[in-house]
Amino acid sequence: MKLEPGAERAHPLTRIIDATLARSGGWLPFDRFMALALYAPGLGYYANDSRKFGQMPASGSDFVTAPEMTPLFGQALAEQIGEALHETGTAEVWEFGAGSGALAAQLLDALGPRVKRYRIVDLSGSLRARQRVTLDRFGDKVEWLSALPDTMQGVVVGNEVLDAMPVQLLMRIGGRWFERGVVAQGDGWAWEDRSTELRPPVEPEGPQDYLTEVHRHAEAFIATLADRLTKGAAFFLDYGFPEAEYYHPQRHMGTVMCHKAHQADADPLVEVGAKDITAHVNFTGIALAGQDAGLEVLGYTSQARFLINCGLPARMEGAALPERALAARLIHEHEMGELFKVIGFVAGAPWDARGFSEGDRSHTL
Repeated sequence: MKLEPGAERAHPLTRIIDATLARSGGWLPFDRFMALALYAPGLGYYANDSRKFGQMPASGSDFVTAPEMTPLFGQALAEQIGEALHETGTAEVWEFGAGSGALAAQLLDALGPRVKRYRIVDLSGSLRARQRVTLDRFGDKVEWLSALPDTMQGVVVGNEVLDAMPVQLLMRIGGRWFERGVVAQGDGWAWEDRSTELRPPVEPEGPQDYLTEVHRHAEAFIATLADRLTKGAAFFLDYGFPEAEYYHPQRHMGTVMCHKAHQADADPLVEVGAKDITAHVNFTGIALAGQDAGLEVLGYTSQARFLINCGLPARMEGAALPERALAARLIHEHEMGELFKVIGFVAGAPWDARGFSEGDRSHTL
């Protein structure tokens, strides 16, 4: 969805947000605004028909994820998924937010008959349609759901899912904490801070003003998943930090970021519905949410170390030079290798998971 300059006020999504603002007394906490911007049925960024995933802006896409960069990503991840299927005695894979379907195809090709059923949970009708085209050759082995079932077994995977879950914004000004929300202003929206009892899980050091996020939606998702997953494992790959790094004194401007046409900006209040809105993941909060709900942490490490443990370098040796160059971006420290992390959970007996066999950083959570 491309909005012409000045057209935002006439757009149906704008009218929905304005009506929600009016019903809420003229102020919306940012997590509710972000939820509408991304997921309002048929209109939010992930619910509309715009192309999201692709390697170049010329494709009309906004950003690229690892599975679109190279199938070697999914092939390496399949080593961990296959091991988890064996260790947990399950035969289903569940993917949340399957994007273009590229990762599902890579995992299904690599795992073959070890997967009896591949279930995709995705809120976006347009993305589900794109996934059906990509995965048509797998027939009825693939199933789509729009919500979690009451119980589930298998191995769960989520690549860049947690970062797209709504966050609350907290702003410390002069030593006092406020929740940042959205109000109408002229032909657009503006920020307004209101006093709150909410606090980040740790107090950032120093007296400086400080903007940050709290992640109750992502943590609630993990807790719900733990409640429903009666047997199996789960692996989430995303950009983020452990708590001590997340609330570091120098990270005083928060981590909310927008993506459109492979360009990043920090203003989620413009071109709403036409661009992605994300925030980095607090992996300590994710780990605690899983543990409190009964899961055990299998491990936590950088994406680079995880993929290396899962055999990516050997796969790169047999690939053509352009493929090796793309795969190298997954593990180079200045690209995706260090910023992206992987966390694993198990519902049942833990084992020494391959992806965390070297370089496990669970002690930093």
